[in-house]
Amino acid sequence: MIFESTLPAGAPELMRASGFKRYLDESAADERAGPASTRLSSLNPSLLRDLMRFERDGRGSELLEVLAASLRHGRQLLVHVELGHHVLPLTLFPSEGLVHGPLPLATLLASRLQDLVVLHVEPALLKPPGPQRHPLQADPAGCGPLALLSWELALRGARRTLLPELAGVAAYRVTPAADLGVLGLEGSLAAAVAQLRRATTNLREIASWPGFDRERAIRLLNGLYLQAALLVSRTHPSATHEGWRAPRRAPS
Repeated sequence: MIFESTLPAGAPELMRASGFKRYLDESAADERAGPASTRLSSLNPSLLRDLMRFERDGRGSELLEVLAASLRHGRQLLVHVELGHHVLPLTLFPSEGLVHGPLPLATLLASRLQDLVVLHVEPALLKPPGPQRHPLQADPAGCGPLALLSWELALRGARRTLLPELAGVAAYRVTPAADLGVLGLEGSLAAAVAQLRRATTNLREIASWPGFDRERAIRLLNGLYLQAALLVSRTHPSATHEGWRAPRRAPS
């Protein structure tokens, strides 16, 4: 079956998702028949455990979850993501705050981020851009701010629940030194961040702010956490349980 390309005109040709999935299936069969592959076993054990927390109900990790694990552990990862009928390899450089891929970051962010599917995760092959030359050094022209990708994934990606580090009884505040200028905040998001800089607040309160509901409040908190801009308090007087649900409105 032939599909029309879902990539913008002039974009580099990417591997078909169907072909990459066959490759993964064949690799899995080889692992069962012979020595174990080093792809997963070479991941840092604590990072692997972190990713496995999300392997439930037969689903794999979402890109936001993989990105969060990469940032949390400071590990460079190569993530193969299904984008339409193609596979997009993304290399995460958390220490440098960069993401590298064959598509411009603006093109990726203009896609339906909620439809991105993680197919495979392994240690990064590329090295981050830098003054020292390396045969596998990433081209700076193919890099973009990791902060922008993590922010947009939090706001528009598939995940609609709090990351585990934020869940439970908690209240939240934006760290005083957080520099969020790269995000270009405006409107209700800018107002919410300004309010969170002034006071520690719970999820219920944030969800009641203009332009917000529970899901948007959750997405905001996930996004701020991935910017290393969120303080989480379990003992603050305003802390509430994240399992709170807004009361249903009576039918009119």
